[in-house]
Amino acid sequence: MRIKSVCIMGGTGFIGRQIANRLANTPVSIKVLTSRRERNRHLLPIPNLQLIEADVHDPQQLQHHLADVDAVINLVAILNEDNKPGRRFEDVHVQLVEKLLVACRDNGVRRLLHVSALGADPEGPSRYQRTKGEGEQLALAANGDDLAVTVFQPSVVFGPADSFLNTFASVLRIAPFMPLPTPDARFQPVYVDDVAAAIQTTFEDRSSFGQRYELGGPTVYTLEELVRYVATLLDKRRLIVGLPDGLSRLQGRILQHFPGKPYTYDNYLSTRVDNVCQHNGLPDLGIHPTALEAVAPGYLGSGNSRWRYDEWRREAGRDN
Repeated sequence: MRIKSVCIMGGTGFIGRQIANRLANTPVSIKVLTSRRERNRHLLPIPNLQLIEADVHDPQQLQHHLADVDAVINLVAILNEDNKPGRRFEDVHVQLVEKLLVACRDNGVRRLLHVSALGADPEGPSRYQRTKGEGEQLALAANGDDLAVTVFQPSVVFGPADSFLNTFASVLRIAPFMPLPTPDARFQPVYVDDVAAAIQTTFEDRSSFGQRYELGGPTVYTLEELVRYVATLLDKRRLIVGLPDGLSRLQGRILQHFPGKPYTYDNYLSTRVDNVCQHNGLPDLGIHPTALEAVAPGYLGSGNSRWRYDEWRREAGRDN
């Protein structure tokens, strides 16, 4: 299978930007759909990228924009939901996949790379996990002669501008103490470029068709270990108080009503399942998992301004 053009849905997000940069200056033409083009103009310097304002939840627009591509990478997801159309778990993780599969079939798209999440399971404890599981099952069920599908299940993803370690860093910089829910929850953080490399590696690889790959880093940590590590990188001495299960649930029920939903009861439910690979797919794809300790000090530790500048240049395509 030869792929000459790809549409990245969710291409303006954390993982999507990394994939777009990996495909920069390759023969593959890139189309990125976004609901707010002006806010994402930083992608425009990528020479083979077309940034298009579109509503991916509109079936007609989806049909139109997939008419001339060979492959689709679906990264669209939400961690928390609200009652607005297009912002509910079912809208994003299930119904959008259904619309996408119809548009792929109608337009003869031959390849779908669907990014789900580690712990996705239609029988999972949280709505996030259940809808993610339903979506990836729909995607894998569509694998066949006309559409080759591969699913990826990354653990929490780290790297510059991540929404995981940076969130804890923001709190630790200003708060004298942190009440930490589910401190014993286990994670296997995976580097954003390793995730992007896995997707790029399987692009045209027939052995990956119909497969599901769990993606994780080399080390498993508890949430408390990760937060304490971030505090160490920031050189901040903070009181970090691990909450028992009952208080963790209560914190989720309270904070989900705060602006921005910093923590929700559904987030709490997701931690009932360890976010750890049963079998890490990165080595199978020839990718050596990058250690958190090799990257995080560069963007969270002291003297990180140069790192951020270099990352900006790379994202802008100015390091070539």
